[in-house]
Amino acid sequence: MATIKYWAQIFLLPIYWFSFIIPKNKKIWVCGSSFGKRFADNPKYLYLYLNQYQKSNIRTIWISSEPKIIQFLKENGYEAYLNGSFKGIFYCLRAKVYIFDNYSKDISFWLSGGAIKINLWHGVGNKKINYDNKFDAVRHPKNIWEKFKTYLRRLSDEKPSHYILATSPIMGDIFAGAFQVPRNHIIEAGYPRNDMLVSQEIQNLYTEQEKKCVQQLKKFKDMGKTILFYMPTFRDSETQFFEVMDLERWNNFLERNHFVFCPKLHPKSKLQEKFNNINTGKNKSNIFLIPAQIDSYGVLQYADLLITDYSSIYSDFLMLNRPSVLFPYDYETYLTDTREEYFSYDEYMPEPKAKNMEELMEYIKRVCGQDTYQSEREKVRTWMFTYTDGKSSERIYEKIQELL
Repeated sequence: MATIKYWAQIFLLPIYWFSFIIPKNKKIWVCGSSFGKRFADNPKYLYLYLNQYQKSNIRTIWISSEPKIIQFLKENGYEAYLNGSFKGIFYCLRAKVYIFDNYSKDISFWLSGGAIKINLWHGVGNKKINYDNKFDAVRHPKNIWEKFKTYLRRLSDEKPSHYILATSPIMGDIFAGAFQVPRNHIIEAGYPRNDMLVSQEIQNLYTEQEKKCVQQLKKFKDMGKTILFYMPTFRDSETQFFEVMDLERWNNFLERNHFVFCPKLHPKSKLQEKFNNINTGKNKSNIFLIPAQIDSYGVLQYADLLITDYSSIYSDFLMLNRPSVLFPYDYETYLTDTREEYFSYDEYMPEPKAKNMEELMEYIKRVCGQDTYQSEREKVRTWMFTYTDGKSSERIYEKIQELL
């Protein structure tokens, strides 16, 4: 069924060509995220900023395939439409600006002809991406068959005409190659999602699930707990986590030291089911699973320490200048089967790296007792981010106005 649906898209090509002749309105901007499935990440926070601060200048509309997202935004006074609805199709055809974090299909590729495409992307880190990622079968097909079956994906993915958001000159150079766009199509402005970490200017929107999560995290704070976020990279070898961890011993360690361990996994993570089945009673009382659907940037500020591995969340956490401990228990497998790196792992992530649970416990206690990595973190932050002032959304708005 999925194969039929994929190839049926070929019949949408005439609609795509037709969309180029529809007159565009420079004051209509459409936003979307995660293939239309989520209200999250950089497009979310730029959308909130534009509606809260630039509403008199432009009309910013969220487009999604999820009715719950549309209902949530409308209930909170924001304009949003389903991508298949009459109004959704109309505004996708009329919008001069498309803002997304994967590809224009986050909104509607087939209706996007003639629009300015702004890709805010969804991570600035050490993992090689897109054309730089040799494991990417879509951009690096191994034979004619792979090239044929991924044709429609390449057609609707990034284009040299797109504008790509980067956070520093170093990342701008990298992204120009990874997305195969001219260097002058790189917008260096910082990430809107990080505006939430360093500034209170944008008023966030929380779902009921997110409100409950924030309430629980605040409760842990009031109890004097140290909150440890665990946010691993999504990959096949992440299943080794439960091979290297003894959850009974781990929970006892957490309890003795007044820690709370908060896993926040990728929505497609293979660890999700096992964590869902963990008994949250007495035996696992210091493990609190943050639902995968929750937007990370509405809760990340409650973390006292971050545990991750290769994830770009490490870069964003640098904004808070709080300690991290790395847990690369599958490092060799990861490099061989999943991703290569832009920088030396030790250079990009200078903080302690644990290969097993014993080292993880030791390093957590050490950095919570005395954080000696602050100067190295600040050095890495200057590579990754030119701006740390919470005004990235404003800069992006001004740049788009220049492009118009």
